[in-house]
Amino acid sequence: MKFSDIIGQDPLKQRLKRTVSDNRVSHAQLFLGPEGSGKLALALAYAQYINCRKRTPDDSCGECPSCKKYSKLIHPDLHFIYPVNKTKEVDEKKIYSKDFIVPWREFLLQNSFYVTLPDWYEKIGIEKKQGLINADEADGINRTLAYKAYEAEYKVMIIWMVEKMNATSANKLLKNLEEPPNKTLFILISENQEQILATIQSRAQLIKFPRLIDNDIQQSLETNHNFATADAAKIARLADGNYTAALMLAGKTGSGSISLEAEQERFGIFREWMRRCFTIASNLKEYDKLQETIPLLIGDGSREKQKELLSYSLEMFRICLQFHVGNQQLVKLDGEELDFVKKFSAFIHPRNIKYFDDEFNRAIFHIERNANAQIVLTDLSHLIARILKVPATPQAKNV
Repeated sequence: MKFSDIIGQDPLKQRLKRTVSDNRVSHAQLFLGPEGSGKLALALAYAQYINCRKRTPDDSCGECPSCKKYSKLIHPDLHFIYPVNKTKEVDEKKIYSKDFIVPWREFLLQNSFYVTLPDWYEKIGIEKKQGLINADEADGINRTLAYKAYEAEYKVMIIWMVEKMNATSANKLLKNLEEPPNKTLFILISENQEQILATIQSRAQLIKFPRLIDNDIQQSLETNHNFATADAAKIARLADGNYTAALMLAGKTGSGSISLEAEQERFGIFREWMRRCFTIASNLKEYDKLQETIPLLIGDGSREKQKELLSYSLEMFRICLQFHVGNQQLVKLDGEELDFVKKFSAFIHPRNIKYFDDEFNRAIFHIERNANAQIVLTDLSHLIARILKVPATPQAKNV
């Protein structure tokens, strides 16, 4: 992976290249940003650039032995840690990322290094479980880094989704983050800063990734995937700065869980859910109709997909709020979605948006911790009905 292969993020590319030219490579760096912003791809390009034997000021050569091994993810001084769990094939008492290295390499190479956690879980067959980076894994990291590099200048340890480390695992890693072996580079990758232990964050240099701009996504789809301008523009708009989502919408990568058809289906479920909640807010006798909607929210039982739906719902609330306060130019929707937002935005306003945010994040928290999805989503639906009744302006008191 070369810098030139990565979509957008030019300021970050220049910043990382300067750390190498100025010989100021920080031993622990936290790449933080939303899904699809290129964190993992840029981490690999950075590591390849550092260890390239013929690098230029602009990029790695892509041809030296080190670059060729990096391109296949088989360099002996490149190590990965990522969330895993027991599967039918791997059911040992202690499990490590290295037990899944073959599917991991396939996963990254097949998906152009733009990947999601739910798709990784599906790849290894744990989509109905929660992946973890456990304490045994942290012990393995410490043992691995105790040895000298085989052939590269730097040993590189990329920890993908570092927020999946439990407290015990994270604490075991602290000493290496604080006093790492010579010429060792930790790149921690995360999408949720709040879930990372403060002690981990304090020992890593923070590099924040913004969402990609639509223009960069559109250009990539046109240049690399031969999409017509109009189609590429539509996909870029729907992806909202997420290149992983763009590739899935384009049918070029991933499991297809966010195809254009699936996106439309998800919108349909959200719209029906909100309509049911709005109905029972006015008439509790309609409660039975709400119960008919709960199975749609539960879906196939995948907790990651349930969390995706809840996150999508929060994003729709954010869009409705933008429309409500007059920022229509920020609403990148059309067709049925735009028609729905125009109508529903009357009920999403500054006085109730925090309640929606709190309750949906609480529901995501409980789903992550294996709470009963039917109970969580039914309770959330009743809360939505109550929040929708909050008036947009304070009600005058009777004198």
